[in-house]
Amino acid sequence: MTSILVADHLTKWYGPRLAVDDVSFEVQRGEVVGLLGPNGSGKSTILRLLTGYLRPSRGTARIAGFDVVAQGLQARNRIGYVPEDVPLYTHMRVTDFLAFMARLRGLSGAALVRAVDSVVQQVSLDTVRHLLISKLSRGYRQRVAIAQALISSPELLVLDEPTNGLDPRQIIELRELIRSLASDRAILVTSHVLAEIERVAHRAAILLNGRLLTVHTLARGDRGSELRVQIRAEAGSAVQACLKAVAGVLDARLEAQSDTLETWRVSVSEPVVGEQISQAVTRAGFGMREITTAASDLEDLFLRLTAQEQQR
Repeated sequence: MTSILVADHLTKWYGPRLAVDDVSFEVQRGEVVGLLGPNGSGKSTILRLLTGYLRPSRGTARIAGFDVVAQGLQARNRIGYVPEDVPLYTHMRVTDFLAFMARLRGLSGAALVRAVDSVVQQVSLDTVRHLLISKLSRGYRQRVAIAQALISSPELLVLDEPTNGLDPRQIIELRELIRSLASDRAILVTSHVLAEIERVAHRAAILLNGRLLTVHTLARGDRGSELRVQIRAEAGSAVQACLKAVAGVLDARLEAQSDTLETWRVSVSEPVVGEQISQAVTRAGFGMREITTAASDLEDLFLRLTAQEQQR
């Protein structure tokens, strides 16, 4: 795959404070990479460096081969940016706003109409395209913000904390939208919520205090949830078959075993599948002891790395 974004030793000082410390990573076409870290870890500063709002103190960034400083206009023409708080013109109707943004990007005539119609379809705005933005829900406003970022068909889409302020249904719908938009472009998304990165990203770049701790490949973008199931020690293969037969169970593997207890790690599509697991294990006579939510691989990695960093 082609790397659309290449950040190479990016460093940013604010006077005596080091905000971004020698960060390097890439985002390829067709993938979603998540910048994951607590507030103040450097995520937003990195986005401002990549999008040309700030100049790096050291290092470089290239978008589709164009240096964001030396070839700033060419680089920015290939970026669609959705900041955390998007300044929408709420007195305008959706398509009027999108047409206005298209004109700012140099589109006119039939090309402008095609571009507006295309993004309206991509982000499912057709039912609200003639409404005032002020009348839209928070979820639809976020879709309008993403639509304006897509109006010029950018090769890189940058989303800063895109699920902030959304209700659970809107978050699920936005995850699906982000995954669908990655098919023909690169997407960089930031969040301080680990589960959001885990659900949408192919890889997660973990930041702390401006430093990149690792870039971790995720097993799959929508991994569901994981449960830890403890039962009375039994024949492992029979237990595994029982667990995998439950609707909604994606995988089951033996995590630990003693003379009296087996601990199974079970991947499920939704946490509520735990109730069906409990019923199936009980019916099979295996002796259920406990079901708890298990920490994900990314959560384990994040906690381990940040603990090591804080001990330095």
